[in-house]
Amino acid sequence: MGRRPSVEPTPGLLLVDKPQGWTSHDVVGRCRRLAGTRKVGHAGTLDPMATGLLVLGIGRATKLLTYITGHDKAYDATIRLGQSTVTDDAEGDVTSSADAAAVTEQAIAAAVAVLTGDIMQRPSSVSAIKVDGKRSYARVRGGEDVELPARPVTVSRFDVGEIRREGDVIDLDVTVEVSSGTYVRALARDLGDALGVGGHLTALRRTRVGSIPVTDAATLDALSALVEEGEPLPLLPLGASAAATLTSATVGEDDARALGYGQWVEATVGDDGEHLALLDASGDLVAIGERRGGKVKPVVVMKPAGSAAQ
Repeated sequence: MGRRPSVEPTPGLLLVDKPQGWTSHDVVGRCRRLAGTRKVGHAGTLDPMATGLLVLGIGRATKLLTYITGHDKAYDATIRLGQSTVTDDAEGDVTSSADAAAVTEQAIAAAVAVLTGDIMQRPSSVSAIKVDGKRSYARVRGGEDVELPARPVTVSRFDVGEIRREGDVIDLDVTVEVSSGTYVRALARDLGDALGVGGHLTALRRTRVGSIPVTDAATLDALSALVEEGEPLPLLPLGASAAATLTSATVGEDDARALGYGQWVEATVGDDGEHLALLDASGDLVAIGERRGGKVKPVVVMKPAGSAAQ
């Protein structure tokens, strides 16, 4: 299948529209074969049942992933009221059922309002969060009861669209925009608990990471077809990738050289502690810097002094 030779890959972000049923690791594995390199990583997993935007870094672009992971994210989802599951989504066994037929739209709206804004959220017990060095989901699958502590998250948008009543259950189509680290499964669980009928997630699609929309992503089938035809993967170059995820600033030739040597330069944009994408006049990414007072410290040098490679 169109495997590329194992050479230094062209760096950039690869935007994938993940299919349902695939793990994020499965997608990384497929894209390693397509790109002909093992240097592929992702900026935040999606559960197997979820679809949508998975941001991958190829080659040196993997150094950008740390800065992308913390961005806010948007999702379209379906929440079923009237059933709770062990995983808080449709992949787990149903643990309890209740008749949700009497739940009103006004009650739903009131419960959604409480779950909007800055809230404390208890992550799903089958999350990848480590408990004493072991993933929480592994402990649950091993038969342990795990309840993770609540932590602060921000739900900046929680809109309810179509409401479908089917017997004892209610299905809600929702759109949410959340801070990094927010579990949409936990929102479904907490909404059901607030209404007294239980709830879980039956569908999830990530539509945006930071300013990157899923409409810019390609399916794995489309990417495979490109490689089969001898075409390059549609990578977002390093400079454009960094500018899409961080505040960017163009630096002059002298500052670009200094950054390439790991030296600090004068700051013209950004706030203290903010990470900046520092680009040269041609739009190439020279470094990722952190503003400290009136200067910027290069924390990752992407274009060392004397190197023409990008």
